[in-house]
Amino acid sequence: MAEAGWEHFEHMADIGVRGWGPTLEEAFAQAALALTAVVTDPARVEPRQAVTIELERDDDGDLELLLVDFLDAVIYEMAVRKMLFSRFDVEIDDRRLRATLWGEPVDRAKHQPAVEVKGATFTELKVTRSDDGRWVAQCVLDV
Repeated sequence: MAEAGWEHFEHMADIGVRGWGPTLEEAFAQAALALTAVVTDPARVEPRQAVTIELERDDDGDLELLLVDFLDAVIYEMAVRKMLFSRFDVEIDDRRLRATLWGEPVDRAKHQPAVEVKGATFTELKVTRSDDGRWVAQCVLDV
């Protein structure tokens, strides 16, 4: 497993995203990058504009639910702002998440979007620290 990265995994008609890294924040950022890669090649998306999101869970700070909330917030910003994102700066403190998403407006000719992501699901949902110390954050996206 690389220091930080992402991958897709198959799940019936939907698609799974998995991010990993040396920190929890990096794993979340990589999962969001995998989300972008469902729509387009992230290398095609220039990080020209910043969008900030802030989330807070009312429960015990469940990291898995925080991942779903985070990915859903990214999906919401993609839809409402008609943007794609290629860089994610994530900070997590207990039940709070603050992230800056960097991207640009969708350009159909440049980005050639493949699908529209509807939302993050609880299927295959997992946020954990592996035996080698790296964090892994994953779930299945409804496409």
